Amino acid sequence: MLKNDVIVITGAVGFIGSYLTGYLNQLGFTQLVLVDDFSNEQKAPNLHEKQYLHKIHREQFFEWQMFHPGLIRHFFHLGARTDTTEMDYAVHKKWNLDYSKLVWELCTKNKIPLVYASSAATYGNGEQGYSDSHEVVGKLHPLNPYGCSKNEFDAWVLAQTDAPPFWAGLKFFQRIRPQ
Repeated sequence: MLKNDVIVITGAVGFIGSYLTGYLNQLGFTQLVLVDDFSNEQKAPNLHEKQYLHKIHREQFFEWQMFHPGLIRHFFHLGARTDTTEMDYAVHKKWNLDYSKLVWELCTKNKIPLVYASSAATYGNGEQGYSDSHEVVGKLHPLNPYGCSKNEFDAWVLAQTDAPPFWAGLKFFQRIRPQ
């Protein structure tokens, strides 16, 4: 990556996205396009003193990028509906599956390297272990709609014949501290 490359970060106001933004800033990257729902004022401090090129609401991003062809050089897709207690699958489908497919297709069409957030929630209760083997993805049984949506995207990705020039799905785990 070059310092003047434009990098998109979805989920930019969240914990991981804002830390990635800060880390990239430390490395000298400031040509960042931050994508999220910026309406939650409690998350605003996450971007305090961060340097970026644009902040774009997630619902306007795909329209925005049509007016900026060839601008994006790298894509970190960390945005998702992460509430594991949200039982309305339609919400997870919209943000974790359908939106992610649009990101994949954009990166594939424009040859943009993509790193996206999957989740340890895809593993369910662990009956298939915690392997990253592609053969395991279709056998996993997530325990909630969030995990299902993330696993469905992983499975969809693996079924694609066209792909970005580089891609990786990262399975994030939560550390649970004993009480």
